[in-house]
Amino acid sequence: MQARFLKLENIHMPGGKFAVSGFRVFGNGNGAKPDTVKNFIVLRTEKDPRSAWIKWSPVDNAYAYNIYAGVEPGKLYNCIMVHSANEYYYKAMDNKKPYYFCIEAVNENGVSQRTKVIKVNN
Repeated sequence: MQARFLKLENIHMPGGKFAVSGFRVFGNGNGAKPDTVKNFIVLRTEKDPRSAWIKWSPVDNAYAYNIYAGVEPGKLYNCIMVHSANEYYYKAMDNKKPYYFCIEAVNENGVSQRTKVIKVNN
């Protein structure tokens, strides 16, 4: 469906009060998806191995980025969305395990290809 506006109309409420919370609409625009993120690096800190600086080159047609993290390359179950930035300070790792990361760019037309998974040792 192609739409520019959505209209929500209340026809009847038994209690007489009408309220809306969390009205969300999802879809894709008609433009191009963002390019794949380049220069993605994860720098685990030596002082506190539970933390890492994550940095990447900004993508011109992206407004946000999804960073995926996990303890195995095929199990990147943690996801952080970062808006209007090209770095993130990640503070959720076990200091005795290696971690794996990848990233994708997001815009109103969809998501880019994910980067290759990076392993970061403890």
